[in-house]
This record gives sequence, structure tokens and C-alpha cells, in this order.
Amino acid sequence: MIDVERRSPFGVRSTTPAPATADTLGGHTAGQLLRLCEVAGLSGADAAGYAQVLTTALGPVSCRPLALASPSPSFLSDDHTPVEFSLSFEPGTAPTLRVLLEPGSGVGTLAQSGRAGLRAVRELARRWGFATDRLDELEDLFFPLSPQGPLALWCALELRPGGVPRVKVYLNPAASGAERAAETVREALRRLGHPQAFDALPESDRILFFALDLGDWDVPRAKVYTAHHNLSATAAGGLSRMGNGPGATEIEAFFHAASGLEDGRDTVLDRRPGLACHAFTESATGLPTGFTFHVPVRDYVRHDGEALERASALLRHYGADPTPLLESVAAVTSRRLEDGTGLIAYLALAHQEGRPPRVMVYVSSEAYGVRPPAALSPRAEAAH
Repeated sequence: MIDVERRSPFGVRSTTPAPATADTLGGHTAGQLLRLCEVAGLSGADAAGYAQVLTTALGPVSCRPLALASPSPSFLSDDHTPVEFSLSFEPGTAPTLRVLLEPGSGVGTLAQSGRAGLRAVRELARRWGFATDRLDELEDLFFPLSPQGPLALWCALELRPGGVPRVKVYLNPAASGAERAAETVREALRRLGHPQAFDALPESDRILFFALDLGDWDVPRAKVYTAHHNLSATAAGGLSRMGNGPGATEIEAFFHAASGLEDGRDTVLDRRPGLACHAFTESATGLPTGFTFHVPVRDYVRHDGEALERASALLRHYGADPTPLLESVAAVTSRRLEDGTGLIAYLALAHQEGRPPRVMVYVSSEAYGVRPPAALSPRAEAAH
């Protein structure tokens, strides 16, 4: 390990140790994670532990040189890096850092990837002493002998002081076929004690993910992500099924601020769909207690500089300091933001009962490549 000084496009300086194996996937992403932990205020010991967990959970692909490119077409990111970072912002506090990874990436078939992912999650459970019974109860639904779809299992770590994260798993509703996705999710919710939950979901073009909290959560959630193609601001405003959730006006305003699209009857997310996530924690009403709306900002900007401007404006609107976001971008890349698009992948607005609204920013690792700046359509260009 050697100390290196990095200066970002924003003048932020970091002296975090750089991994000696920075030319491998594990070294590259662990180095990014170490610097992000510094921004999030985590101790050096916690950061080092989390970086080690990341490289271990990635498995053999962690040691693969980046020059060989991705060994499999990971659905997790546009350049197939099986790692993504995100930051959750609330007023008056440091952002919460999360890392999403695909532990079975590059190991072979989708079935082999799923088995590798389960082994990795169970190893994390042994390390941190949490139960996997909720996941075990769903194994037959999401891990058939011949699975289909773009993924088998993703694992997210919400990094906390003390070295013990909160853990989430993301599963593929279409594992037994896209035509059975609704049936699979309905049964999964029923087994977890939410027999009415599926009927509360909005109509969608696709059920994208089923997510599950494992370990030390105050109230563990089951979450369903739905994709909505050609989504308008008005339609987005009507997606929430949360009993005491955000009003349509707030979601519509977020839609416009994040997408950069001006109001109009033909203004829709026509490049990549908007995503809705409903979180279920109780079964008395069958209604979700959380709702998150995601805008794929990378498909509605000319370059990452614009995406960062929109994210910063949203943070200020919701009372959060954008400085940690600027530092986080510098921690992940030293390239000019005008030279690519996709570093900031999604902007999201999250509502959960008992908490203030949160703005979430999803940051790509770009280990394998950078998408070039985009040429927007004439309609989108006019909005700028």
C-alpha cells in the first residue's frame, strides 16, 4: 500500500491509501470504496474492513485484471461492472453510503451465479451473526434449477460505523420465466406475512426486482421494484400506494427536476423507464410503508456535469449539503465530467414512515468503461 494524493475536478484532496492491486476489479472498486468511506465519515478501520468484504464477496473475479474486460454481461451497470455505489442524503447528517454488488458475477451459468451468491450471503451472515431464514424460505421461488432472466442475486451493504453493515438482497422475479414473475412475487410476499401486498402494487410494464432486508434492521422490509416505460410526470405522481406517502405534486416536481424534461403532454421517460419501489413492513392494511421513485438521469443528460448539477439542486431543495456528493464523485473518478455520461446513474426520492424524505444518488464504478457524452433528441435539447 502506498499513499497517493489525488486532486479532483472540484479541488478535493485525498491521501487515502491506494490498493497495490488497483489494476484489478477488486483493487479498483476497493480503492473507490475506501475513498467514499472517508467522505462518509467512516473510520479507517471500518473502511478497510468493508473494502476487504467487498473483494472477498466478489469472489475470483475480484483478481481479474481490468484490461481483460468484464467476464460476463452484468445487468448491474452499463459497463458490466458488478459493483455500484449509492449515497442517501437527509438534512443535517452525513450521507449514508451503500455498495451494491453481484457476488456470483463471472462464475459461469446463471444457476452457478445464484449458488455463488447464496454462498456469499450466508458467509456474510456467519461473519456478522444474522439469520438468513427469510431468504431460505424463498429459495425455491428465486433459484430454480434452470433460471431465466438477467440476474440471480445482488447483495447491498449499507455501511455503518462499527464495521457491521445492514444487508439487503435483490432477487429476480423472472427466475422461472417472465410470465410467472407476478405469481412468484405474490407468493414471496405471502410467505413473508404480506398476503394482501401484491394487490396494492401499481400497474407496471415489468416487475424488476424483489428485495429483502436481512440482519440488523429496526423493521425489516420486503420491497418490490416495478419498471414504467414512457412514464409521464402525471403518471409518476400517481404511482405511490403508500398510505401516508408523498403527494402527486411532490413526485411530479422531482420527475421534472431529475429528468430535466419540461412539462407537457408528450413529455415522458422514453429512453429508459422510471422505477417505483414499494416497501412492506406490516400486514394489517396490506399497504406499503415506503415508496421510492427513481429517475435514470444518465439517459436524460448530455454529460455527467449536468447530472451532478441536477443532483446538487435536489439536495439543496431537500435541505441537504451537496458538498459530500461532490467529494464522492471525486473519490470515484478523476475524469472530466463533461467527457462521459453514466457516472451518476439514478436520482431517487425515498419516503418511509417515520423518516424525513431522502434523496438518493447512485454512482457507477466505471471500472470497465465510460459511456460517451450523449446527443439528446430535439425535444430534450430544447429543454436545455
